[in-house]
Amino acid sequence: MARQGESLVCSLSLSILLLSTATTLQAAEHWVDTRQSGPLICQATFPLKDYEPLLAELQELQPELVRTLGITPAAEPVYIYLFSDARSHRRYLEEHYPDVPYRQALFVKEGGLAGVYAYRHDALDVDLRHECTHALLHASLPLVPLWLDEGLAKYFEVPASKRAFGHPYFGWLRWEMRLGMICTMSDLEQRRDLSEMGASEYRYSWAWVHFMLHGPEAAHTTLVRYLADIRRGEIAGNLSEQLELAVPNSTDRMVQHFKYWHE
Repeated sequence: MARQGESLVCSLSLSILLLSTATTLQAAEHWVDTRQSGPLICQATFPLKDYEPLLAELQELQPELVRTLGITPAAEPVYIYLFSDARSHRRYLEEHYPDVPYRQALFVKEGGLAGVYAYRHDALDVDLRHECTHALLHASLPLVPLWLDEGLAKYFEVPASKRAFGHPYFGWLRWEMRLGMICTMSDLEQRRDLSEMGASEYRYSWAWVHFMLHGPEAAHTTLVRYLADIRRGEIAGNLSEQLELAVPNSTDRMVQHFKYWHE
């Protein structure tokens, strides 16, 4: 994964950059359909009619992030580029982002432009929710700690009806907890590169986000305050330390949260 301008000049520069970049991409690829859903502008090399319900769902993602996390709306548009197949998607990314490890869906922010690149496949809805969460977070905040960035994206990658109780991680996580395989928030804060994020780290990043959104009110308040500090450019420090002050024995409380969490 690779803000808002403080003057009219900056705003005009950003607009010119977005127009120039979009024009360059249009010249390079044969985009046959374009749709806008809120701050998301989607261009595809295939007709998007069958994806209108998904695009309408994605439009609800930003207001949900604003409501849940207290962040501000994205200060600039987010472009989604959809390719017909994996081959054309890979070819484009290898040409334009040769130093970025290939993924079937990828968020890149470069030169002020947030872009999500993916291709048509069975799990496209999950990938777009995940990567658009990254994009909208980074369009609102100057930075997001890696583990929190991934934890939030994993939380919002499933449909809204499944976020509280239906995420596929529940079964895996409870099994790990029974085996005593606990990953603390402090452990996750040590991860500074995606190569250090394995399957267990992703699950626990999601678990801590779920705990802060559905556990004690003080945990949710701490998360919102932490993101507000980041937005204001203040030194936010470690979220784990702030959470421990607000919710003592937070790791034990998180484990208990999942032990008794059910519909």
